[in-house]
Amino acid sequence: MKAITLLIVTLFFINAALAQETVERGHKINAHITEKLTVLKSDKSTRQGLYQMIYDKTYALANGRFENDKKVGIWRFYAPDGHLLQNYDYTKKEFLYEAPEDTTSNLRYFVDKQLTDSDRTTKPLKIGGRYFGYLPYLKLFRLPANLMDISREASIAVVELLVSPGGRLAYFKVTIYSGNFSKTFNMNVNVLPEEDKVFVPATVNGEPIGCRIVSRCFIDDDGTLIF
Repeated sequence: MKAITLLIVTLFFINAALAQETVERGHKINAHITEKLTVLKSDKSTRQGLYQMIYDKTYALANGRFENDKKVGIWRFYAPDGHLLQNYDYTKKEFLYEAPEDTTSNLRYFVDKQLTDSDRTTKPLKIGGRYFGYLPYLKLFRLPANLMDISREASIAVVELLVSPGGRLAYFKVTIYSGNFSKTFNMNVNVLPEEDKVFVPATVNGEPIGCRIVSRCFIDDDGTLIF
């Protein structure tokens, strides 16, 4: 009887191990960014195990771990030059570290309130930090075919996000400037995954407030946006 029980337990653990067998996957997000991860061999749509996003084959932009397609534990997010921007614990759902932001940041914040020197303010926070966290918005845009011949050197794109006092992405638009030409594209935020619509809202004197986040971007050769 003990031998039969032992055999059943052994088979259970063997089957469990086989069910969690993983394979590595990798693909390019754009000309500069590569994503590396592992997925279940039995279901390649389920992310399982280590995850990395790498910039120019040199610096990590993000690293962490998936369990059954969910981010778990502490994830670390970096700038393209390698310095740490944010640590976030997905299991405890809390920010562990957010790097100070100065005038070299590519993000600017605006609220519809006249601020005074005595006002205490906090900016909106995005899980993923000030680079990885904003990539989903850049990936959503591609220059239309009729504008692909505009000069990349003479053109810029301005991305504007509005985060509500409730911490929800209210709208997202991209304005292209090229010489005397400009055109604004209102993006459909409903196509974004739920996690990309969620922020920690800005506050003024402890009260949540709507905030516009504006970032200047460049247009890559393939018509996508890059910081």
